[in-house]
Amino acid sequence: MIQLRALAASARIAALAAGLALAQQAGAAPTVNKFEPSAQLGGSTLQLNGKGTRVRLVFKAYDMALYTPRRVSTPAELLALPGPKRLQFTALRELPGTELGRLFLRGMSDNTPAAQMTRHTLATTRLIEVFSGKAKLMPGDSFAMDFVPGKGTQFYIQGQPQGEPVGDDEFFTLVLRIWFGDSPADVHLRDALLDGGKD
Repeated sequence: MIQLRALAASARIAALAAGLALAQQAGAAPTVNKFEPSAQLGGSTLQLNGKGTRVRLVFKAYDMALYTPRRVSTPAELLALPGPKRLQFTALRELPGTELGRLFLRGMSDNTPAAQMTRHTLATTRLIEVFSGKAKLMPGDSFAMDFVPGKGTQFYIQGQPQGEPVGDDEFFTLVLRIWFGDSPADVHLRDALLDGGKD
């Protein structure tokens, strides 16, 4: 009996150690996908401002890159920066489309006053529809959000535009707040996206 208890205790310790190791590995979250150093959008050349990995609990969900007209290093600088911008993503695990759309909506709601959210009901509904229309994204699948002033936000899945651009400049600010608002989806990811895009 004593031997069985000792074995059980050892098993629990080993499981705990494995869990801690997994959490530490996820916390480090090295970006595994390479993003291009620049991109063309709206007649402008955008630079890779930063890249990182979204981690939920201990699971890596997606790699993400931020492209901007010029280098920014704080959320305030980014949100005030005029011109086109791109958010590029690569799925790292199976992501249900409906869940992803709802998480994006919740991220906007957590960082935006209700009255401001109401002004953009049509655009936020379209965001949910875009991702709900895709049953699931598989590891390696890409999606993106491009903003061009005066035209709105264009959603892409696997490089294919999903309908027409939606929303205005303020709507894209709501989108950016998912990752750069006062309650960002992932603080480590936010910091990586503002860290210069180094490999």
